[in-house]
Amino acid sequence: MTGHPENGPAVIGGGPAGLMAAEVLARAGHAVTVYDRMPSPSRKLLIAGRGGLNLTHSEALPEFLGRYHPPGGALAGAIERFPPEALRAWCTDLGQPTFVGSSGRVFPDSFKASPLLRAWLARLDGLGVTLRTRHRFVGWSETGAVRFETPEGRVEARPAALLLALGGASWPRLGSDGAWVPVLEGRGIPVTPLRASNVGFSVDWSPVFSERFAGQPLKRIALSVGDHRVRGEAMITAGGIEGGALYAASHAIRTALAHGPGIAITLDLRPDLPEGALALALGKTRPGESLANRLRKAAGLSPVAAGFLREAAGQALPGEAAALAALIKAAPLRLLAPRPIERAISSAGGVPFGQIDDGFMLSARPGTFVAGEMLDWDAPTGGYLLQGAFASGRAAGEGMRAWMARR
Repeated sequence: MTGHPENGPAVIGGGPAGLMAAEVLARAGHAVTVYDRMPSPSRKLLIAGRGGLNLTHSEALPEFLGRYHPPGGALAGAIERFPPEALRAWCTDLGQPTFVGSSGRVFPDSFKASPLLRAWLARLDGLGVTLRTRHRFVGWSETGAVRFETPEGRVEARPAALLLALGGASWPRLGSDGAWVPVLEGRGIPVTPLRASNVGFSVDWSPVFSERFAGQPLKRIALSVGDHRVRGEAMITAGGIEGGALYAASHAIRTALAHGPGIAITLDLRPDLPEGALALALGKTRPGESLANRLRKAAGLSPVAAGFLREAAGQALPGEAAALAALIKAAPLRLLAPRPIERAISSAGGVPFGQIDDGFMLSARPGTFVAGEMLDWDAPTGGYLLQGAFASGRAAGEGMRAWMARR
């Protein structure tokens, strides 16, 4: 067994949370080592940037914080200390200015992750941060040394303080496979089971609907789960439905599914039009006009929306305008189960916030800190996930710096 001589602080996980903590520590003069199990760091960040890197959101902070579960606590405090405006300023300082899109989401001007990551890694290198790749965290030795599996064999390190930022379990091929869960549980640290978040759900479509409309979007809809209502878009898949509206409601859907298999939700296919006005428009039909034309012209439904409406009815659509309008405004849909966690954008579950202090240090293991998706928090897509990772990593880095100063 070989060892690394570093005795400064160490970060395990080269994603946004881990790298942000490393920057905080390096700026304070510490010799930081970042370990990552993959050949290169932040692979999930690069994947997230393929369609445009949604860094954060521009909405007011109270509404922004309301997107997170659980509300309040250490994560809210971390975001308040490093809010979206601070993240945007940090990006600009790296030479990667940002802009606010029409949806309020914030993106780098380049619309890519790779320029931002290259600039960040160059900054960290300039600050003296050491990056060790192909190091897979496997736990601690009996004497407290941190153990890694590497291509050259097992190695150990004895850092002055340790941050675990290993991600959740939603991207196993990129390194976030949840393998750390039994390691922590074996040391007596409780972990809430990891489960899929921001993921699609299985639906028992008819073969005709599935074959015709899989891959087509339902645009400008509203989704209701009990009293919870969100606007957005959804995508029909061969075996279910996914997309922004589902992700925004994923916490409510997952909570409802916990009480039994399958839940009923409703989709409003024309959320911008009151039901009365819709019924009035549907009632103004010409003699001999087909129902398909009524749905297209009077209700403004796309072919996939009209197909979904027929699927939701389970039988012939009502001919009476008021009944048809009511169905369009609240088309029922039964969700069977979430798709596997490997297909999720993010995962919920992890180390409960009750297990860490305000500096993100594990109460049961002084000197060991946790940040990012390893913690038990949940948020929809739209910039909230990355903001939470950046902010929690920064807070953990500050916590590590303060703890080492006290010692």
